[in-house]
Amino acid sequence: MTAAAEPKAAAGLKREMGLMSAINVIISVMIGSGIFVSPTAALRYSGSIGFCLVVWTVCGGISLLGALCFAELGTVVPRSGAEYAYLIEAFKKSHSFWGPLPSFICAWVYVMILRPAEIAVIILTFAEYSILPFRHLLGLEHMPAADLHLLIKLIGILGLGIITYINLSSVKLYVTINNVFGFCKVFACLVVIFGGIYQLAIGNTENLAGGFQGTNTSPGHIALAFYNGLWAYDGWSSVTTITEEIKKPEVNIPRSIMIAVPIITGLYVFMNLAYMTVLSMGEMIASEAVGIDFGDRALGSFSFLIPLGVALATFGCALSIQFGVTRLCYVASQEGQMLEPLSYIHVRRATPAPAVAMQGILALAFILVGNIETLIEFASFLIWFFYGAAVVALLALRRSQPNVHRPYKVPLIVPYITLAVSVFLSIVPVISDPSPKYLFAVGFILSGVLVYTPFVYYKVRPRWINKLTFMIQVLFEVVPSSSKLD
Repeated sequence: MTAAAEPKAAAGLKREMGLMSAINVIISVMIGSGIFVSPTAALRYSGSIGFCLVVWTVCGGISLLGALCFAELGTVVPRSGAEYAYLIEAFKKSHSFWGPLPSFICAWVYVMILRPAEIAVIILTFAEYSILPFRHLLGLEHMPAADLHLLIKLIGILGLGIITYINLSSVKLYVTINNVFGFCKVFACLVVIFGGIYQLAIGNTENLAGGFQGTNTSPGHIALAFYNGLWAYDGWSSVTTITEEIKKPEVNIPRSIMIAVPIITGLYVFMNLAYMTVLSMGEMIASEAVGIDFGDRALGSFSFLIPLGVALATFGCALSIQFGVTRLCYVASQEGQMLEPLSYIHVRRATPAPAVAMQGILALAFILVGNIETLIEFASFLIWFFYGAAVVALLALRRSQPNVHRPYKVPLIVPYITLAVSVFLSIVPVISDPSPKYLFAVGFILSGVLVYTPFVYYKVRPRWINKLTFMIQVLFEVVPSSSKLD
C-alpha cells in the first residue's frame, strides 16, 4: 500500500450500526422529555379522553407513513443527511442556481439554528431533571432561583461537553451508550404504563368514565389536536440521517422504522392512558409536568424514577440529534455547500470531528445566550416543510429514475398522504398564531440565500479559508473523506 493510499482507507464513515442500533437511534430521537413533561395540548384541543387517545394512535400511524417514505428514499439515495441528501439528489441538476438551493436552505436551517438550539434546550431539560431526585439531599429547595438557574446551566454545559466528547471519540462508543440509554428510557416508559395498569386493576377508572364526552367537533380544534400530537412524534426520519453508517441499509432502514415507530406509538398511547388513571382532564391540562404528578400519586417511593427517566431520555435524545446533524454537515460539505473541513474525518476514529466540534460550539452559544425556545418556535415549523419537500423529491426521483433498483417501494398513496400532512403542519402554526416570529424564519431563509449566492453558487473563496483548513487538519487530526480523495 502506498503512502498516498493510507489516509484514503481510513478517511470515511464506517458501517458499524446494525438493526438494533438503528432502532435505538429512532427511539432516542423520538422519545425526549415531551411525553413525560407536557403531553397536554392534544388533550386540551381534543376535548375528551377517548378522542385524545384516538389522536395519539392516528398520529403514530401518520408518522409511520412518513417514515416509510423516507425508508424508500434511504434505499434509493444511500447517503447520510436525510432530507438534505434527497433534495440534492432530486433537484441539483434541474437548474444551476435554483436546483441546489432547497438543499442548502435545509442545511442552513438545520445546521446553524434548529438542531443546535434543540440540543441546547434538551440538554438544559436534562440538567433540570437530573438533579430533581437529589433535591432534598442537596438542599435545593432553599437555593435562590438565580443560583439554581446557574447550577442548571452549568450542569447543562457539562452534559453538552460529554455528548460532544462521545460523538468525537468513536461511533462504537456512541452506539454502546445510545443502546444503554435507549433501553433505560423504554424501561421508564414501561414503569409509567405498568403503574397505570395497577391503577386500573384496583378499580381506579373514574377519570376514564367520560369516554368521548365533551369531544371538540370544531375543525380548528381537531386540527390543532393532531398538530400537537404529530409534533410529539417528530424524529422518525432520524435513522436516514446516518444511512452511511448503517449495515445493510437497504434492509435495516425499513425494518428499523417498521419496528421502532409502532413501538413508540404503543408507548405513547398507553402512557397517556396511564396518566389518565390518576389525573383528571383538568389536572393534566394544568400540569407543568404530567409525568412527575403521575409519579407522585401512583409510584410512591419509586416516584424518583420519573425525573430519572426524563434525564435519561433527554440525554440520549440530545446525543442522537447531535450525532445526526453532524452527518448532515458532513454530506453538505462534500457537496460544497458547507466549509470543506466539515467533511474531514479523524484519521483513527472515523468520526467527522470538525462537524461535531462546530455543533458543540453552536449549542454552547445557544445555552449561554438563552431565550432558545423562541428560536426553535420560529424555525421548527419548517421541519415539516422539509419533510414535504423530501416527499416531493421521492416523487421526482420516481419520475427521473424509474429504473433504479428500489429494495423497498412505498405504495404511491402514502407519499401523497404524507405530503398533505406536511402542508397542513407547515400552515397550521402560521394561521393559528400569526406571530412576527415567522417573519424571522423568512428572514433567516433569505440570509441563507445571501450566503448561498456568493459562496456556493459563485464559489467565492476567501484567502483565509486555506489557513483555517490547515489549522483544523492539525488541531483535529483529520483528512479529506474518501469521496474528496477520489
